[in-house]
Amino acid sequence: MSAVLQLAAVHKTYRLGEHVVPALQGVDLQLEAGEMLALTGPSGSGKSTILNLAGLIDAPDEGQILLRGRSVKGLGETEATLLRRDAIGFVFQSFNLVPVMTVAENVDYPLFIAGVPAAERRERVAEMLRAVGLHEHAQHRPDALSGGQRQRVAIARALVKRPALVIADEPTASLDSHTATQVLDLMHAQGHAHGAAFLVATHDARMLERCDRALHLLDGKIHS
Repeated sequence: MSAVLQLAAVHKTYRLGEHVVPALQGVDLQLEAGEMLALTGPSGSGKSTILNLAGLIDAPDEGQILLRGRSVKGLGETEATLLRRDAIGFVFQSFNLVPVMTVAENVDYPLFIAGVPAAERRERVAEMLRAVGLHEHAQHRPDALSGGQRQRVAIARALVKRPALVIADEPTASLDSHTATQVLDLMHAQGHAHGAAFLVATHDARMLERCDRALHLLDGKIHS
C-alpha cells in the first residue's frame, strides 16, 4: 500500500517585496496510514509551509506531492477543494469552531457539505462524539465548553469524515498539561482506530512524546 502523503524534493519560495524567501529547500517526507508525524523547528523553519502544501492550500515551486499515491500537481481549484473535502481533516490551535452551531452541528458540518445522507450523518456524529467523550454535550454551543472540550470537538470534526490525512497546527499550544495529555491520547487512539495519518506542527514536548516520529526543520530543510 502506498503512503498517505509523500513530498519529494519539494521547494517553495515566497516573495516579500523585493526579497525572495526560501521557505522549503528540497524537502522529502513520507507518512503512512495510522502514523503520527511531528514537524518541529523554530518559527520560520518551514513547518507551516509543509502543512499548507500537504493541505492543498498552496502549491510547490518544484518537486512532487502525492496524496494517497496520486500526484496533486496541476489540480484545478475545484478538484483541490473536493480532494480536501474528502481526504483531509484539519485541527487548529484556535479550534475554528462555528460559534452559532451546537457541538453536534459543528461535527456534522463536513458530512453535510459532502452530501452524506441525514440518517448516516446522525449516526456518525453520535459515534464520533461518544469516542471523544462529548456525547452529553452534543447540544451545547462551543462557548459553553472548556478549551480541552473545544479541541476534542475539533478533532471529532476532523475525523468524522474518515479522512486519510489529518493536518494539525499546534493543536495543544493553548491547553494546560492535563488537558493536553487527554487530547494527545485521543488523537493517537483515534488516528490508529481510523487509520488516519496525522501531520502535526508543534513546539510541544508533550506532543513529541506521543508521536511515532519527529522531523526537525531548520531554514527550510529537514535535519535529523
